[in-house]
Amino acid sequence: FGTVYKGRLLNGTLVAVKELQMAMQADKQFQTEVETLGKIHHINLVRLLGYCYEDNRKLLVYEYMPNGSLEKLLFLDDAKHFCSWASRFSIALGIARGITYLHDECQECILHCDIKPQNILLDESFCPKVADFGLAKLMKRERALSVTTVRGTRGYLAPEWISNLPITTKVDVYSFGM
Repeated sequence: FGTVYKGRLLNGTLVAVKELQMAMQADKQFQTEVETLGKIHHINLVRLLGYCYEDNRKLLVYEYMPNGSLEKLLFLDDAKHFCSWASRFSIALGIARGITYLHDECQECILHCDIKPQNILLDESFCPKVADFGLAKLMKRERALSVTTVRGTRGYLAPEWISNLPITTKVDVYSFGM
């Protein structure tokens, strides 16, 4: 839903700036990301440092992740030789901790709704960070959502989305397992 640029703040800090494309869903995605990430902090969640909404431009400023996405690490030929099983296990554990935080440790349960390798970013120490909260939903604990629109990416969707069943935290767990 947008283009990501590498930037540098006045103090020298590297950042990732996501410019959302002009569309009705961009407004909703922008609002969801700011509201969701503005309230939560965890080592395994990407940090929103700031945002700008001016003259129909929507910009989200995140901490910079120098090692890119998990997708790049897992699926590029060069990377396969670099990532040991111990590293993969550590990354998987970090992702699980981030998802657990969203589901069980936040004031309200947060469903990410789009867990996939492209939405897991890696910092300089290969610490994984769950990113891209544009499709996230807040829900009360121990409840299920009834939703009218499917959220997520084909190939990572839990069967509940397609079958019109109630949506619970299990949809994120399913996507993580894929």
